[in-house]
Amino acid sequence: MSAVFKRLEASFEPMQMDGLDAVLAVEQAAYGHPWTRGNFADSLAAGYQAQTLLGGDQLLGYFVAMKGVDEVHLLNITVAPAHQRQGWARVMLDALAIWSRGQGAQWLWLEVRVSNLRAQHVYEQYGFRRVGERKHYYPATRGLREHAVVMSYQL
Repeated sequence: MSAVFKRLEASFEPMQMDGLDAVLAVEQAAYGHPWTRGNFADSLAAGYQAQTLLGGDQLLGYFVAMKGVDEVHLLNITVAPAHQRQGWARVMLDALAIWSRGQGAQWLWLEVRVSNLRAQHVYEQYGFRRVGERKHYYPATRGLREHAVVMSYQL
């Protein structure tokens, strides 16, 4: 049995307001509690590092990160469901780490839902370590809240 894989040439482009429809479509397909247009618009207005990863004309994924004094906080990283499990999260984490080092950051930080074991595994494989938990951090179903695992990565 043989398999044929289509090779995609990928590139990063800054996230733009006029591209938010595509970003929101991926966000809503990927999450039960997606970011809103306002969340993305506010991030862009604040000047956060927001990049889209494109494979031809397809949106493969994106990330949004906020620079601090000597750290960068990853606010959102998403791979389009049709392109998950193909290594694109690692490509975006590499790009974020390179940018962060260029900004003089020494650490990357993030929160991830305690129920999102697949994402936690990706982060741990990359080198992130669990450093804590935020109680009732994320919205959940029926008005409940879900805890977050706090993770850090030394650059």
